[in-house]
Amino acid sequence: MLYQIYETQRAFIEPFAGFAQAASKAYSSPGSAWSSSPLSQRMAAGLDLVYRLSKDYEKPEFGINAVSVGDSEVAIQQRVEIARPFCDLIRFKRFSDDPATLEAMKSQPAVLIVAPLSGHYATLLRDTVKTMLQGHKVYITDWKNARLVPLSDGNFSLDDYVNYVQDFVRHLQGKYGNCHLMSVCQPTVPVLAAVSLMASRGEPTPWTMTMMGGPIDARKSPTAVNNLAMNKSYDWFENNVIYRVPDSFPGAGRRVYPGFLQHSGFVAMNPDRHATSHFDYFKDLMKGDDASTEAHRKFYDEYNAVLDMDAPYYLDTIRVVFQDFNLVNGTWDVKSPSGVSERVRPQDIRATALLSVEGELDDISGSGQTEAVHALCTGVNPRNQRHFEAKGAGHYGIFSGRRWRDMVYPQVHSFIAAHTPALKAPAAVAVPKAVAVAKSAAKRVAAVPVKRATPKAAPVKAPVMAKTTRAAKAAAPAAGRKAVRAVAVPAAPVAPVAKKKAAAKRAPR
Repeated sequence: MLYQIYETQRAFIEPFAGFAQAASKAYSSPGSAWSSSPLSQRMAAGLDLVYRLSKDYEKPEFGINAVSVGDSEVAIQQRVEIARPFCDLIRFKRFSDDPATLEAMKSQPAVLIVAPLSGHYATLLRDTVKTMLQGHKVYITDWKNARLVPLSDGNFSLDDYVNYVQDFVRHLQGKYGNCHLMSVCQPTVPVLAAVSLMASRGEPTPWTMTMMGGPIDARKSPTAVNNLAMNKSYDWFENNVIYRVPDSFPGAGRRVYPGFLQHSGFVAMNPDRHATSHFDYFKDLMKGDDASTEAHRKFYDEYNAVLDMDAPYYLDTIRVVFQDFNLVNGTWDVKSPSGVSERVRPQDIRATALLSVEGELDDISGSGQTEAVHALCTGVNPRNQRHFEAKGAGHYGIFSGRRWRDMVYPQVHSFIAAHTPALKAPAAVAVPKAVAVAKSAAKRVAAVPVKRATPKAAPVKAPVMAKTTRAAKAAAPAAGRKAVRAVAVPAAPVAPVAKKKAAAKRAPR
Protein backbone atom coordinates (compact mmCIF):
# COMPACT_ATOMS: atom_id res chain seq x y z
CA MET A 1 0.00 0.00 0.00
CA LEU A 2 2.86 2.36 0.83
CA TYR A 3 4.30 1.98 -2.67
CA GLN A 4 0.95 2.97 -4.23
CA ILE A 5 0.71 6.01 -1.92
CA TYR A 6 4.23 7.08 -2.87
CA GLU A 7 3.52 6.77 -6.60
CA THR A 8 0.28 8.74 -6.22
CA GLN A 9 2.14 11.50 -4.40
CA ARG A 10 4.92 11.54 -7.01
CA ALA A 11 2.40 11.78 -9.85
CA PHE A 12 0.73 14.70 -8.03
CA ILE A 13 4.01 16.58 -7.47
CA GLU A 14 5.46 15.99 -10.95
CA PRO A 15 3.53 18.84 -12.68
CA PHE A 16 4.70 21.27 -9.97
CA ALA A 17 8.29 20.16 -10.52
CA GLY A 18 7.92 20.92 -14.21
CA PHE A 19 6.39 24.32 -13.42
CA ALA A 20 9.27 25.14 -11.03
CA GLN A 21 11.81 24.29 -13.73
CA ALA A 22 10.06 26.44 -16.34
CA ALA A 23 9.68 29.37 -13.93
CA SER A 24 13.34 29.14 -12.93
CA LYS A 25 14.37 29.41 -16.56
CA ALA A 26 12.04 32.35 -17.07
CA TYR A 27 13.62 34.25 -14.17
CA SER A 28 17.17 33.45 -15.28
CA SER A 29 16.85 33.86 -19.07
CA PRO A 30 18.36 37.20 -20.26
CA GLY A 31 15.61 37.60 -22.85
CA SER A 32 12.79 37.24 -20.33
CA ALA A 33 10.96 40.25 -18.90
CA TRP A 34 10.98 38.53 -15.50
CA SER A 35 14.80 38.54 -15.40
CA SER A 36 14.81 42.33 -14.87
CA SER A 37 13.06 41.95 -11.51
CA PRO A 38 15.21 42.86 -8.46
CA LEU A 39 14.60 39.40 -7.00
CA SER A 40 14.96 37.50 -10.27
CA GLN A 41 18.24 35.80 -9.39
CA ARG A 42 16.98 34.69 -5.98
CA MET A 43 13.69 33.45 -7.46
CA ALA A 44 15.50 31.53 -10.19
CA ALA A 45 17.80 29.85 -7.66
CA GLY A 46 14.95 28.96 -5.29
CA LEU A 47 12.75 27.52 -8.03
CA ASP A 48 15.64 25.51 -9.46
CA LEU A 49 16.25 24.01 -6.01
CA VAL A 50 12.53 23.15 -5.71
CA TYR A 51 12.72 21.42 -9.07
CA ARG A 52 15.80 19.41 -8.06
CA LEU A 53 14.19 18.29 -4.80
CA SER A 54 10.88 17.22 -6.34
CA LYS A 55 11.84 15.75 -9.72
CA ASP A 56 11.95 12.03 -10.48
CA TYR A 57 15.47 10.75 -11.11
CA GLU A 58 15.88 8.17 -13.86
CA LYS A 59 18.81 5.79 -14.42
CA PRO A 60 21.87 7.85 -15.50
CA GLU A 61 24.08 7.01 -18.46
CA PHE A 62 27.69 5.93 -18.15
CA GLY A 63 28.55 8.59 -20.73
CA ILE A 64 32.06 7.25 -21.39
CA ASN A 65 32.79 8.08 -25.01
CA ALA A 66 36.59 8.21 -25.04
CA VAL A 67 39.58 7.48 -22.78
CA SER A 68 43.34 7.87 -23.01
CA VAL A 69 45.41 4.75 -23.61
CA GLY A 70 49.04 5.70 -23.42
CA ASP A 71 49.44 8.84 -25.51
CA SER A 72 46.39 8.15 -27.69
CA GLU A 73 42.70 8.94 -27.33
CA VAL A 74 40.54 5.90 -28.09
CA ALA A 75 36.80 5.77 -28.75
CA ILE A 76 34.50 3.75 -26.46
CA GLN A 77 31.41 1.87 -27.52
CA GLN A 78 29.13 0.53 -24.77
CA ARG A 79 27.21 -2.59 -25.66
CA VAL A 80 25.35 -5.46 -24.00
CA GLU A 81 27.38 -8.66 -24.17
CA ILE A 82 24.92 -10.90 -22.29
CA ALA A 83 21.32 -10.05 -21.39
CA ARG A 84 19.66 -11.70 -18.40
CA PRO A 85 16.28 -10.88 -16.81
CA PHE A 86 17.85 -9.12 -13.81
CA CYS A 87 21.25 -8.09 -15.16
CA ASP A 88 23.10 -7.20 -18.35
CA LEU A 89 26.80 -7.83 -18.84
CA ILE A 90 28.10 -4.60 -20.36
CA ARG A 91 31.28 -4.35 -22.38
CA PHE A 92 33.12 -1.09 -23.00
CA LYS A 93 34.75 -1.82 -26.33
CA ARG A 94 37.72 0.33 -27.32
CA PHE A 95 38.52 1.44 -30.86
CA SER A 96 41.69 2.96 -32.29
CA ASP A 97 43.27 3.45 -35.72
CA ASP A 98 46.77 3.82 -34.25
CA PRO A 99 48.68 0.54 -34.83
CA ALA A 100 50.85 0.81 -31.72
CA THR A 101 47.86 1.59 -29.47
CA LEU A 102 45.90 -1.25 -31.03
CA GLU A 103 48.69 -3.74 -30.34
CA ALA A 104 48.97 -2.51 -26.76
CA MET A 105 45.24 -2.91 -26.14
CA LYS A 106 45.25 -6.44 -27.54
CA SER A 107 47.66 -7.64 -24.86
CA GLN A 108 45.87 -6.00 -21.94
CA PRO A 109 43.93 -8.27 -19.55
CA ALA A 110 40.15 -8.52 -19.27
CA VAL A 111 38.56 -7.39 -16.01
CA LEU A 112 35.01 -8.10 -14.86
CA ILE A 113 33.81 -5.40 -12.46
CA VAL A 114 30.91 -6.67 -10.36
CA ALA A 115 28.89 -3.60 -9.42
CA PRO A 116 26.88 -3.48 -6.20
CA LEU A 117 23.19 -4.28 -6.15
CA SER A 118 22.41 -2.21 -3.07
CA GLY A 119 20.19 0.63 -4.20
CA HIS A 120 22.15 2.57 -6.80
CA TYR A 121 22.79 1.73 -10.43
CA ALA A 122 26.09 0.43 -11.79
CA THR A 123 26.77 3.93 -13.15
CA LEU A 124 27.92 4.79 -9.63
CA LEU A 125 31.19 3.11 -10.73
CA ARG A 126 31.61 5.40 -13.75
CA ASP A 127 34.97 6.71 -12.52
CA THR A 128 36.12 3.16 -11.75
CA VAL A 129 35.32 2.01 -15.27
CA LYS A 130 36.86 5.04 -16.95
CA THR A 131 40.13 4.64 -15.09
CA MET A 132 40.34 0.88 -15.61
CA LEU A 133 39.79 1.32 -19.37
CA GLN A 134 43.20 2.98 -19.62
CA GLY A 135 44.92 -0.37 -19.15
CA HIS A 136 42.32 -3.15 -19.33
CA LYS A 137 39.46 -4.65 -21.30
CA VAL A 138 36.52 -3.79 -19.05
CA TYR A 139 33.17 -5.49 -18.44
CA ILE A 140 30.62 -4.61 -15.75
CA THR A 141 27.43 -6.06 -14.33
CA ASP A 142 24.52 -3.69 -14.97
CA TRP A 143 21.78 -4.71 -12.52
CA LYS A 144 18.20 -3.96 -13.54
CA ASN A 145 15.44 -2.23 -11.62
CA ALA A 146 13.27 -5.07 -10.29
CA ARG A 147 10.05 -3.10 -10.83
CA LEU A 148 10.73 -3.29 -14.57
CA VAL A 149 11.11 -7.10 -14.61
CA PRO A 150 7.83 -8.95 -15.28
CA LEU A 151 6.71 -11.58 -12.81
CA SER A 152 6.92 -14.14 -15.63
CA ASP A 153 10.73 -13.93 -15.39
CA GLY A 154 10.63 -15.44 -11.90
CA ASN A 155 12.30 -14.28 -8.71
CA PHE A 156 15.90 -13.28 -8.07
CA SER A 157 17.75 -14.53 -4.99
CA LEU A 158 21.28 -14.28 -3.61
CA ASP A 159 21.92 -17.74 -5.06
CA ASP A 160 20.94 -16.41 -8.49
CA TYR A 161 23.39 -13.54 -8.01
CA VAL A 162 26.21 -16.05 -7.37
CA ASN A 163 25.22 -18.07 -10.44
CA TYR A 164 25.13 -14.95 -12.64
CA VAL A 165 28.69 -14.08 -11.61
CA GLN A 166 29.90 -17.60 -12.43
CA ASP A 167 28.29 -17.47 -15.87
CA PHE A 168 29.86 -14.10 -16.64
CA VAL A 169 33.29 -15.34 -15.53
CA ARG A 170 32.98 -18.42 -17.75
CA HIS A 171 32.02 -16.19 -20.67
CA LEU A 172 35.20 -14.12 -20.30
CA GLN A 173 37.30 -17.25 -19.78
CA GLY A 174 35.96 -18.69 -23.01
CA LYS A 175 36.77 -15.46 -24.82
CA TYR A 176 40.19 -14.58 -23.38
CA GLY A 177 41.40 -17.74 -21.65
CA ASN A 178 40.91 -16.17 -18.24
CA CYS A 179 40.11 -12.86 -16.58
CA HIS A 180 40.33 -10.81 -13.39
CA LEU A 181 37.51 -10.04 -10.97
CA MET A 182 36.87 -6.78 -9.14
CA SER A 183 34.01 -6.41 -6.66
CA VAL A 184 33.01 -3.16 -4.98
CA CYS A 185 31.12 -3.17 -1.66
CA GLN A 186 28.11 -5.53 -1.54
CA PRO A 187 29.26 -8.03 -4.24
CA THR A 188 32.43 -9.01 -2.36
CA VAL A 189 30.40 -11.72 -0.59
CA PRO A 190 28.66 -13.33 -3.62
CA VAL A 191 31.83 -12.96 -5.74
CA LEU A 192 33.85 -14.86 -3.14
CA ALA A 193 31.13 -17.51 -3.09
CA ALA A 194 31.13 -17.78 -6.89
CA VAL A 195 34.88 -18.30 -7.11
CA SER A 196 34.85 -20.69 -4.14
CA LEU A 197 32.26 -22.92 -5.81
CA MET A 198 34.19 -22.92 -9.08
CA ALA A 199 37.35 -23.91 -7.22
CA SER A 200 35.55 -26.68 -5.33
CA ARG A 201 34.33 -28.14 -8.62
CA GLY A 202 37.81 -28.01 -10.13
CA GLU A 203 36.89 -25.30 -12.66
CA PRO A 204 39.47 -22.68 -13.70
CA THR A 205 39.21 -19.64 -11.47
CA PRO A 206 40.07 -16.00 -12.29
CA TRP A 207 43.70 -14.93 -12.06
CA THR A 208 42.90 -12.40 -9.36
CA MET A 209 40.10 -11.20 -7.10
CA THR A 210 40.09 -7.59 -5.93
CA MET A 211 37.77 -7.04 -2.98
CA MET A 212 36.98 -3.38 -2.22
CA GLY A 213 35.10 -2.11 0.83
CA GLY A 214 32.76 -5.06 1.32
CA PRO A 215 31.14 -6.82 4.32
CA ILE A 216 33.01 -10.12 4.19
CA ASP A 217 32.78 -10.23 8.00
CA ALA A 218 30.22 -7.64 9.10
CA ARG A 219 30.95 -8.35 12.78
CA LYS A 220 34.20 -6.39 12.60
CA SER A 221 33.97 -2.65 13.34
CA PRO A 222 30.18 -2.57 12.75
CA THR A 223 28.84 0.62 11.19
CA ALA A 224 25.37 2.17 11.32
CA VAL A 225 24.43 0.10 8.27
CA ASN A 226 25.58 -3.11 9.93
CA ASN A 227 23.84 -2.30 13.20
CA LEU A 228 20.49 -1.75 11.51
CA ALA A 229 20.72 -5.11 9.72
CA MET A 230 21.87 -6.91 12.87
CA ASN A 231 19.51 -5.39 15.43
CA LYS A 232 16.25 -5.90 13.52
CA SER A 233 14.85 -9.36 13.01
CA TYR A 234 14.41 -11.04 9.64
CA ASP A 235 10.64 -10.86 10.10
CA TRP A 236 10.85 -7.12 10.80
CA PHE A 237 12.49 -6.50 7.42
CA GLU A 238 10.02 -8.72 5.62
CA ASN A 239 7.02 -6.98 7.22
CA ASN A 240 8.23 -3.37 7.12
CA VAL A 241 10.31 -2.76 3.99
CA ILE A 242 8.93 -5.20 1.42
CA TYR A 243 6.07 -3.99 -0.83
CA ARG A 244 4.47 -4.99 -4.10
CA VAL A 245 5.15 -3.03 -7.29
CA PRO A 246 2.10 -0.97 -8.43
CA ASP A 247 0.20 -1.79 -11.61
CA SER A 248 1.78 1.08 -13.55
CA PHE A 249 5.10 -0.81 -13.97
CA PRO A 250 6.04 -3.93 -15.98
CA GLY A 251 6.88 -5.75 -12.74
CA ALA A 252 3.42 -5.19 -11.26
CA GLY A 253 2.81 -7.45 -8.27
CA ARG A 254 6.49 -8.27 -7.68
CA ARG A 255 7.63 -8.10 -4.05
CA VAL A 256 10.52 -5.64 -3.77
CA TYR A 257 12.50 -3.45 -1.44
CA PRO A 258 11.54 -0.11 -3.07
CA GLY A 259 14.18 2.35 -4.17
CA PHE A 260 12.45 5.31 -2.51
CA LEU A 261 12.75 3.61 0.90
CA GLN A 262 16.44 2.96 0.30
CA HIS A 263 16.98 6.59 -0.70
CA SER A 264 15.27 7.74 2.49
CA GLY A 265 17.68 5.56 4.43
CA PHE A 266 20.70 6.98 2.59
CA VAL A 267 19.66 10.55 3.38
CA ALA A 268 18.77 9.72 6.99
CA MET A 269 22.36 8.59 7.63
CA ASN A 270 23.70 12.13 7.05
CA PRO A 271 20.76 14.58 6.94
CA ASP A 272 22.81 17.60 8.00
CA ARG A 273 25.36 17.01 5.26
CA HIS A 274 22.67 16.85 2.57
CA ALA A 275 20.88 19.94 3.89
CA THR A 276 24.15 21.88 3.84
CA SER A 277 24.91 20.65 0.33
CA HIS A 278 21.56 21.85 -1.02
CA PHE A 279 21.90 25.23 0.71
CA ASP A 280 25.38 25.62 -0.78
CA TYR A 281 23.88 24.81 -4.18
CA PHE A 282 21.36 27.62 -3.71
CA LYS A 283 24.15 30.06 -2.80
CA ASP A 284 26.25 28.95 -5.78
CA LEU A 285 23.30 29.59 -8.08
CA MET A 286 23.00 33.07 -6.60
CA LYS A 287 26.70 33.73 -7.20
CA GLY A 288 26.64 32.27 -10.70
CA ASP A 289 29.25 29.63 -9.81
CA ASP A 290 28.59 27.31 -12.75
CA ALA A 291 31.36 24.83 -11.92
CA SER A 292 30.09 24.18 -8.38
CA THR A 293 26.44 23.96 -9.39
CA GLU A 294 27.24 21.50 -12.18
CA ALA A 295 29.24 19.32 -9.78
CA HIS A 296 26.26 19.31 -7.40
CA ARG A 297 23.88 18.29 -10.19
CA LYS A 298 26.11 15.46 -11.37
CA PHE A 299 26.49 14.04 -7.88
CA TYR A 300 22.79 14.13 -7.01
CA ASP A 301 21.68 12.92 -10.44
CA GLU A 302 23.58 9.75 -9.52
CA TYR A 303 22.86 9.68 -5.81
CA ASN A 304 19.11 10.20 -6.16
CA ALA A 305 18.69 7.57 -8.89
CA VAL A 306 17.77 4.34 -7.10
CA LEU A 307 16.34 0.99 -8.11
CA ASP A 308 14.04 -1.60 -6.52
CA MET A 309 15.58 -4.88 -5.35
CA ASP A 310 13.76 -8.18 -5.60
CA ALA A 311 12.58 -9.25 -2.14
CA PRO A 312 14.19 -12.75 -2.05
CA TYR A 313 17.60 -11.28 -2.89
CA TYR A 314 17.38 -8.50 -0.30
CA LEU A 315 16.12 -10.76 2.49
CA ASP A 316 18.73 -13.43 1.66
CA THR A 317 21.45 -10.80 1.99
CA ILE A 318 20.14 -9.65 5.38
CA ARG A 319 20.09 -13.20 6.69
CA VAL A 320 23.29 -14.62 5.15
CA VAL A 321 25.61 -11.61 5.44
CA PHE A 322 24.41 -9.58 8.41
CA GLN A 323 22.58 -11.95 10.76
CA ASP A 324 23.75 -15.56 10.39
CA PHE A 325 27.23 -14.73 9.00
CA ASN A 326 27.08 -17.93 6.97
CA LEU A 327 30.17 -17.14 4.90
CA VAL A 328 32.61 -16.66 7.79
CA ASN A 329 31.01 -19.47 9.81
CA GLY A 330 31.37 -21.93 6.92
CA THR A 331 27.65 -22.74 6.81
CA TRP A 332 26.57 -21.17 3.53
CA ASP A 333 24.98 -23.45 0.93
CA VAL A 334 24.24 -22.07 -2.54
CA LYS A 335 21.77 -23.69 -4.91
CA SER A 336 23.01 -24.13 -8.48
CA PRO A 337 20.74 -23.56 -11.52
CA SER A 338 20.12 -27.32 -11.57
CA GLY A 339 18.84 -27.21 -7.98
CA VAL A 340 21.86 -28.82 -6.28
CA SER A 341 22.99 -27.24 -3.00
CA GLU A 342 26.75 -26.74 -2.68
CA ARG A 343 28.74 -25.60 0.35
CA VAL A 344 30.78 -22.41 -0.07
CA ARG A 345 34.40 -23.25 0.81
CA PRO A 346 36.77 -20.29 0.29
CA GLN A 347 39.65 -22.47 1.51
CA ASP A 348 39.39 -24.40 -1.77
CA ILE A 349 40.60 -21.37 -3.77
CA ARG A 350 44.25 -21.87 -4.70
CA ALA A 351 45.03 -20.46 -8.14
CA THR A 352 43.49 -16.99 -7.64
CA ALA A 353 45.56 -14.14 -6.19
CA LEU A 354 43.77 -11.96 -3.66
CA LEU A 355 43.83 -8.19 -3.10
CA SER A 356 41.68 -6.49 -0.45
CA VAL A 357 41.17 -2.72 -0.32
CA GLU A 358 39.70 -0.67 2.52
CA GLY A 359 39.23 3.04 3.12
CA GLU A 360 40.58 4.42 6.38
CA LEU A 361 37.40 6.47 6.94
CA ASP A 362 34.85 4.05 5.47
CA ASP A 363 31.52 4.45 7.30
CA ILE A 364 29.70 1.77 5.27
CA SER A 365 32.03 -1.24 5.58
CA GLY A 366 34.07 -0.86 8.74
CA SER A 367 37.78 -1.48 9.20
CA GLY A 368 38.70 -5.14 8.90
CA GLN A 369 35.47 -6.30 7.26
CA THR A 370 37.04 -6.69 3.82
CA GLU A 371 40.47 -7.71 5.10
CA ALA A 372 38.78 -10.72 6.72
CA VAL A 373 38.76 -12.42 3.31
CA HIS A 374 42.41 -13.40 3.80
CA ALA A 375 41.59 -15.51 6.86
CA LEU A 376 39.02 -17.45 4.82
CA CYS A 377 41.17 -18.09 1.73
CA THR A 378 43.75 -20.28 3.45
CA GLY A 379 44.49 -22.17 0.23
CA VAL A 380 45.92 -19.09 -1.47
CA ASN A 381 49.68 -18.74 -1.14
CA PRO A 382 50.45 -15.81 1.21
CA ARG A 383 52.79 -14.46 -1.47
CA ASN A 384 49.74 -13.99 -3.70
CA GLN A 385 47.80 -11.99 -1.12
CA ARG A 386 47.92 -8.27 -0.42
CA HIS A 387 45.92 -5.84 1.70
CA PHE A 388 45.83 -2.10 1.10
CA GLU A 389 44.31 0.64 3.22
CA ALA A 390 43.73 3.99 1.49
CA LYS A 391 44.60 6.71 3.96
CA GLY A 392 41.99 9.45 4.26
CA ALA A 393 39.53 7.68 1.95
CA GLY A 394 35.88 7.09 2.80
CA HIS A 395 33.65 4.46 1.23
CA TYR A 396 33.20 6.22 -2.11
CA GLY A 397 36.80 7.38 -2.15
CA ILE A 398 38.17 3.89 -2.73
CA PHE A 399 36.47 3.59 -6.12
CA SER A 400 35.77 7.16 -7.22
CA GLY A 401 37.58 10.48 -7.21
CA ARG A 402 41.15 11.58 -6.67
CA ARG A 403 42.08 9.00 -4.02
CA TRP A 404 40.82 6.18 -6.21
CA ARG A 405 42.82 7.41 -9.19
CA ASP A 406 46.02 8.37 -7.35
CA MET A 407 46.18 5.82 -4.51
CA VAL A 408 43.96 2.79 -5.08
CA TYR A 409 44.14 2.27 -8.85
CA PRO A 410 47.96 2.02 -8.93
CA GLN A 411 47.72 -0.79 -6.38
CA VAL A 412 45.00 -2.58 -8.35
CA HIS A 413 46.84 -2.09 -11.64
CA SER A 414 50.17 -3.44 -10.39
CA PHE A 415 48.51 -6.40 -8.65
CA ILE A 416 46.61 -7.42 -11.77
CA ALA A 417 49.70 -7.03 -13.95
CA ALA A 418 51.85 -9.08 -11.57
CA HIS A 419 49.36 -11.97 -11.68
CA THR A 420 48.57 -12.04 -15.38
CA PRO A 421 50.75 -14.71 -17.04
CA ALA A 422 51.06 -12.77 -20.29
CA LEU A 423 52.12 -9.64 -18.41
CA LYS A 424 54.82 -11.05 -16.15
CA ALA A 425 57.32 -9.94 -18.75
CA PRO A 426 57.28 -6.25 -19.76
CA ALA A 427 53.77 -5.77 -21.10
CA ALA A 428 51.60 -3.26 -22.89
CA VAL A 429 49.79 -1.66 -19.98
CA ALA A 430 48.76 1.97 -20.16
CA VAL A 431 49.34 3.64 -16.80
CA PRO A 432 47.89 7.01 -15.76
CA LYS A 433 50.32 9.84 -15.04
CA ALA A 434 49.51 9.55 -11.32
CA VAL A 435 51.16 6.13 -11.26
CA ALA A 436 54.32 7.38 -12.93
CA VAL A 437 54.61 10.23 -10.45
CA ALA A 438 54.48 7.78 -7.54
CA LYS A 439 56.89 5.31 -9.14
CA SER A 440 60.03 6.31 -7.24
CA ALA A 441 58.26 6.21 -3.88
CA ALA A 442 56.55 2.93 -4.65
CA LYS A 443 59.83 1.14 -5.32
CA ARG A 444 60.74 1.60 -1.65
CA VAL A 445 57.55 -0.07 -0.39
CA ALA A 446 56.47 -3.68 -0.79
CA ALA A 447 53.57 -5.57 0.73
CA VAL A 448 54.77 -8.63 2.63
CA PRO A 449 52.24 -11.28 3.64
CA VAL A 450 52.18 -12.58 7.18
CA LYS A 451 51.53 -16.11 8.34
CA ARG A 452 48.04 -16.90 9.50
CA ALA A 453 46.71 -19.50 11.84
CA THR A 454 44.35 -21.98 10.28
CA PRO A 455 40.79 -20.70 10.90
CA LYS A 456 38.44 -22.74 13.03
CA ALA A 457 34.65 -22.66 13.00
CA ALA A 458 34.72 -18.91 13.62
CA PRO A 459 37.03 -16.85 11.45
CA VAL A 460 40.40 -15.80 12.75
CA LYS A 461 41.66 -12.27 12.57
CA ALA A 462 42.35 -11.33 8.98
CA PRO A 463 46.00 -10.82 8.00
CA VAL A 464 47.44 -7.44 7.49
CA MET A 465 50.48 -6.50 5.50
CA ALA A 466 53.74 -5.29 7.00
CA LYS A 467 55.86 -2.38 5.91
CA THR A 468 59.27 -3.42 4.67
CA THR A 469 61.03 -0.34 5.99
CA ARG A 470 63.56 -0.86 8.76
CA ALA A 471 61.45 1.21 11.13
CA ALA A 472 58.43 -0.99 10.62
CA LYS A 473 60.42 -4.17 11.11
CA ALA A 474 61.83 -2.86 14.37
CA ALA A 475 58.51 -1.49 15.61
CA ALA A 476 56.42 -4.60 15.07
CA PRO A 477 58.13 -6.88 17.62
CA ALA A 478 58.40 -4.08 20.15
CA ALA A 479 54.68 -3.50 20.02
CA GLY A 480 53.98 -7.19 20.34
CA ARG A 481 52.15 -7.27 17.01
CA LYS A 482 52.40 -9.86 14.28
CA ALA A 483 51.86 -7.44 11.45
CA VAL A 484 51.70 -3.78 10.56
CA ARG A 485 49.22 -2.36 8.02
CA ALA A 486 50.56 -1.41 4.64
CA VAL A 487 50.99 2.29 4.05
CA ALA A 488 48.99 3.95 1.30
CA VAL A 489 51.78 4.30 -1.26
CA PRO A 490 51.08 3.33 -4.86
CA ALA A 491 52.93 0.29 -6.14
CA ALA A 492 55.28 0.55 -9.07
CA PRO A 493 53.61 0.21 -12.45
CA VAL A 494 54.57 -2.34 -15.06
CA ALA A 495 56.77 -0.93 -17.78
CA PRO A 496 55.15 -0.56 -21.19
CA VAL A 497 56.30 -2.78 -24.06
CA ALA A 498 58.06 -1.56 -27.11
CA LYS A 499 55.89 -0.80 -30.09
CA LYS A 500 55.18 -3.77 -32.29
CA LYS A 501 54.40 -3.97 -35.98
CA ALA A 502 53.23 -0.68 -37.49
CA ALA A 503 51.26 -2.25 -40.32
CA ALA A 504 48.26 -3.41 -38.29
CA LYS A 505 44.87 -2.69 -39.75
CA ARG A 506 42.26 -0.68 -37.86
CA ALA A 507 40.32 -3.07 -35.69
CA PRO A 508 38.18 -2.77 -32.57
CA ARG A 509 39.55 -3.97 -29.30
